[in-house]
Amino acid sequence: MLKPDSLIFDLDGTLWDALDTYLESWNEGAKIEDLNRVFTRDDLHYVMGWERSKVLSHFFPEMDEEGRERVYKTINECRLRLMPERGGVMYEGVREGLIELSKKYKLFIVSNCPENLIVEFLKWADLEEYVTDEMAHGVNSMPKHYNIKLLVDRHNLKTPVYIGDTLGDELETRKAGLPFVLLTYGFGTTEDYDLKFDDFITFTEYFMNLED
Repeated sequence: MLKPDSLIFDLDGTLWDALDTYLESWNEGAKIEDLNRVFTRDDLHYVMGWERSKVLSHFFPEMDEEGRERVYKTINECRLRLMPERGGVMYEGVREGLIELSKKYKLFIVSNCPENLIVEFLKWADLEEYVTDEMAHGVNSMPKHYNIKLLVDRHNLKTPVYIGDTLGDELETRKAGLPFVLLTYGFGTTEDYDLKFDDFITFTEYFMNLED
């Protein structure tokens, strides 16, 4: 793998674990919508990284699209209200690592999360100045490989790599034509990767020590 000029990260399971905050927002939204349903951490863990339409059809097969979108909008309003206070659990070495890596690479985040969630993450973590750009599935409802290529083209990236934690990340990275780096501590796994690391500290050291 060539030395990259940029690093594009997944969010959930790669940079942090915010499942508890997501869970609170899903259950609060369910109450507002009178769904008579309680979601569990396992429920949300199962769908982490999925695109919105797949998540909604999985949880609400009996609803029409309009109903699903209404519920999702309510849940995300709860999530964005809770996020500044609750945040999530940043994996060890992530904040320090991103600050260090930004000295050598352009950094980006592409996630299948709702609109504004990456922005709220960056504010919560005080990392806004270190990440060049971001793209969330909720902005345009396009698949991850499309949004990866969107940032590649927007910033004229020559040798980017994508860093994630699931099979879906790997498959979308391949569709975008990029090398894939697996971080094994997240929400999933895959056997197809160009590099893998068991922690963010080792990941940071590897890429900081790469020579031109």
